Amino acid sequence: MKTKILDRITLEAGKRSGKPCIRGLRIAVYDVLGWLAAGMSISEILEDFPELEAADIMACLQFAANREHTLQVLVVA
Repeated sequence: MKTKILDRITLEAGKRSGKPCIRGLRIAVYDVLGWLAAGMSISEILEDFPELEAADIMACLQFAANREHTLQVLVVA
């Protein structure tokens, strides 16, 4: 399943303090990643938040992976 991140992850200045959210909802990428890290399964998240789709969760994981890939450390001499 290939998900286009930009179709799923949105940024709006007035919503959740501008944090990346899912499809304009008030559910942030951070929320989904936190639930997964806490041990919730994808099916549990989808059951608790029926407005979400499995592709939304995959987009959150892709978004996090892309941020990690582009993370750079600045070295101060």
